[in-house]
Amino acid sequence: MSQILTTHVGSLPRPEDLIRTMFAKQEGVPVDPVALEQRTREAVAEVVAKQVECGVDVPSDGEMGKPSYVTYIADRLDGFGGTSQPLTYADLVEFPTLQKKVFGDPGRSRRKTPACDAPITVRDPEAANADIEHMLKALPDGQRGFMNAASPGVIALFFRNDYYATREEYVYAIADAMRVEYEAITNAGLQVQIDAPDLAMGRHIQFADKSLDAFRDEARLNIEALNHATRNIAPEAMRLHVCWGNYEGPHHCDVPFKDIIDLVFEARPASIAFEAANPRHAHEWAIFEDVKLPDGKILIPGVLESKANFIEHPELIAQRIRRYADLVGDESVMAGSDCGYGTWVGQAAVDPDVVWAKLRALREGADLASK
Repeated sequence: MSQILTTHVGSLPRPEDLIRTMFAKQEGVPVDPVALEQRTREAVAEVVAKQVECGVDVPSDGEMGKPSYVTYIADRLDGFGGTSQPLTYADLVEFPTLQKKVFGDPGRSRRKTPACDAPITVRDPEAANADIEHMLKALPDGQRGFMNAASPGVIALFFRNDYYATREEYVYAIADAMRVEYEAITNAGLQVQIDAPDLAMGRHIQFADKSLDAFRDEARLNIEALNHATRNIAPEAMRLHVCWGNYEGPHHCDVPFKDIIDLVFEARPASIAFEAANPRHAHEWAIFEDVKLPDGKILIPGVLESKANFIEHPELIAQRIRRYADLVGDESVMAGSDCGYGTWVGQAAVDPDVVWAKLRALREGADLASK
């Protein structure tokens, strides 16, 4: 059997001093941009070295320079000068105490998602290059690496449209702007992971009042916009992350993976990272008994939970990997995590030291599965 490779979803624990500085920046406190850039560069070097030490085959920059996987776009795109809007998570409505806990964590309580109130344009076409340079400098020679970027659909989910006449116009305007970042990452020789919780989480947040068919139409629009934005990029240079929301909630309103998997396959990225370890979705490996994996597609199932401090046993990890590999082939599976471990600056559901222990267990589990 071939060696099964390991990776994860992207965000990783940030150093405490970097978190404090980024909190200050979010709150409008003057921050020395040169010092912040230098500390970010150091943090990327540290986090890449830790991943390599843990045996991660395809590491990321840990999103060290971003306040979150989606809100960072407010610093890179113009057109978002409106007011922020609260989001309703359908699964939390009947659990108000838990809802306060989820939205009260240091990360989510600080996030700012100003509405679009003007034409969307790229503020600085070179903005992503600093992150790219940090990553390239940190990667050992010959090591593959990836960097995250927000999908057009998830930006449209978090940032309300108060300007464009239709949602279609809005999503395509975002897609045209984000194309610059997607291409910058892949032109540098890195793989771009396009984070698209809109394709799953969007069901119970943005479109909870719609029928499943109506939601599928909205998800298809997001995919068409994504395919438009990535038309110049080879599919194998991209991976897509599908997510039901990286928060410790009931998730009983999550759309089943079987109801969207055909749409996910329509997206151009060759690799698909998705939640497969948490209790609402761990059973869904079975859909691949009936659903054929399209030629050229690779699955990156999450075999590590991203919200629990349990360190998964390597034998359990191996079992989870083999469930997929036995159905689609070892060559079509890479082992990953459910979601990130630093989705929002200041959010730390999992202790940082436990994160690294989980990634070491991932390596052990993948080695067992490969045997």
